[in-house]
This record gives sequence, C-alpha cells and structure tokens, in this order.
Amino acid sequence: MQEYAYYSASVADTDRLGAALAAALPDGAVVALCGTLGAGKTRLVQALAAACGIDRSEVTSPTFVLCQEHIGSRTLYHFDVYRLSGDEEFLRLGPQEYFSAGGITLIEWADKVAASLPDERLNVVIEVTGESSRQITLRACGEGMQKVLAALAQSLPATA
Repeated sequence: MQEYAYYSASVADTDRLGAALAAALPDGAVVALCGTLGAGKTRLVQALAAACGIDRSEVTSPTFVLCQEHIGSRTLYHFDVYRLSGDEEFLRLGPQEYFSAGGITLIEWADKVAASLPDERLNVVIEVTGESSRQITLRACGEGMQKVLAALAQSLPATA
C-alpha cells in the first residue's frame, strides 16, 4: 500500500488518526506534515502525543524555537520549519541526529525541506474541506512506511 486516504469530519476523527499513528509508527519514524495554515498539522501532532502519554497542552507549534522534544511512553521530536529559508538552514539544525535518535520525528511544513528528509518517511498532506473537516492523505516512502499504512487500514476506515 503506497497511499491511504482518511476523511476527518471532526477533531475527534483527527484524534483517532493520531492515536492510530502512535500505535503504528515504528521507533525512528519520520513524518512529514504538509498543509495550509490552520489545516490541522499541530492538532494531529497533539493527538499523536496524547496517545503517547504526553499532555496535549504542552504540544504547540514550535515556530519560534524550531524543535521541541516531548517525552512520554515514546519520545517525539516536533519540528516546525515554516520560518526557515530552506534545506540548508534546516540541515544546520542537525536533523539527522533526531532522525536516528529512536523517537518519532514530526516535521510541520516539511515541503519546505523535502530534499533534506530521509528516503524512509511518511508524508501526510492535510486539506481543509470544511470548518472542521479535513481530507488527510498519507503516502508511504519506503517499505517500513507501507507497513504503517497497512496497519492504519486495519484500524481505521479509509475514504476516497
């Protein structure tokens, strides 16, 4: 499975996706989040964090600090690269250390630094379809991420 489509009619649906991702993602996974301002990238990260025992109120968009580390039952590294000029500036932050640290690395606005991301990753595109509804498309890059999509398909309903 290369792609999985998920329709979120509400924030509760997005929370279900975040919990399913927390269960399906392997240690060391990189998740590249893309979507317009207000699409729900941070909300999805908060849902994933909550499923890992992290207080969702502690998870905010790290726009000004660039990366936040959250420790629960799993460790999350949460990047927001919106303010970066591109790949070169991102690489100066040393993301490879986070990619290999064993936690889950989540990168908001990942399309800005796509050339710097590992080949094995999960691309997540969130499209606003209504006031609280979203079409979320997850694309596997690499065999390991294909297994993640298969696990999601088993635990959540897919949409067209």
